[in-house]
Amino acid sequence: MGHITFIEYDGTQHDVDLEAGKSLMQIAMDNGVPGVDADCGGECACGTCHVILEANWFPETGEVVDDEKQMLAMTPEQAETSRLACQVHTTNEMDGMVVRLPEFQM
Repeated sequence: MGHITFIEYDGTQHDVDLEAGKSLMQIAMDNGVPGVDADCGGECACGTCHVILEANWFPETGEVVDDEKQMLAMTPEQAETSRLACQVHTTNEMDGMVVRLPEFQM
């Protein structure tokens, strides 16, 4: 089984098991990673699971659809590699992915 590393804004790292097919949001929630609020439960309706991916991993996460773009546009910490964790469904190829968390969720 692979792993994903979530890094909080203060640098605290959380290495968790990769469970292919689950969203990054669900993996974070299942492992108690602080900083992923997921207020809407993964419906792409709130933006509280905003994550910032390392650039080399961004292409592996698929297309950013319009609803997600609209949610991300509302966060002041949006970066070029921002995604909503609820919209990134993991694959075994994402083993070793590093995911950074913003200082605040919307």
